[in-house]
Amino acid sequence: MNVAHQEIDLTNPKTNTKNAGFTKEERDGMTLFLEAGFVDTFRHLYPDKTGAYTFWSYFANARSKNIGWRLDYFLVSERIKNKICDNVMRDKVYGSDHCPIVLYAVL
Repeated sequence: MNVAHQEIDLTNPKTNTKNAGFTKEERDGMTLFLEAGFVDTFRHLYPDKTGAYTFWSYFANARSKNIGWRLDYFLVSERIKNKICDNVMRDKVYGSDHCPIVLYAVL
């Protein structure tokens, strides 16, 4: 989705409100998408977890300092949200400024 939906989804929300990925318009659009019946599987399972990111800038060793953003999502319909077992961020997998995410579900 390439948007950090809530302040909890990035390290420095106050200083990023005008940056792509965290503008009011992008966040409002994500809210509308979720209100249309989609579920953010990570926040469904971990509503209060901080420091969980899927993107880090290459600048200033951001990844090693965990100065990141949660930009990558698995979204599911309300109908199957209770079949989700886990949503894992593979933050030790390198090769990109994003890390892979894995969704575990019983279908």
